[in-house]
Amino acid sequence: MLKIEAIIRPERVGEVTEALLDAGCSGFHYHNVTGQGQQQGVKVVTGRGGQIANRSAVPKTVLTTVISDEMQEKITKAIVDAARTPDSGDIGDGKIFISSVVDAVRVRTGESGEGAI
Repeated sequence: MLKIEAIIRPERVGEVTEALLDAGCSGFHYHNVTGQGQQQGVKVVTGRGGQIANRSAVPKTVLTTVISDEMQEKITKAIVDAARTPDSGDIGDGKIFISSVVDAVRVRTGESGEGAI
């Protein structure tokens, strides 16, 4: 089993979740976060005078799912294709982290392993 955590632009959540469902991944959750990556923040025009302020942290959404090993390539491709800005992509489109999951347990039944996901 694998855990996939994708950090994406909040405005792309709809496209990414739809792509996951189309790829056969029906179990996932996401939450909004604020952080800083290679993008190093954004410049924001504020006030009437057009002053430029630097925001070091930008809003992102973290989407998390646990899948079987065989689905890795399909799910990763679905996320990349849906999260990437049209054309060639832009800085800040996101990152995907993949890690191994030792076990999963369904609380309701006590079932464990891949059957629990």
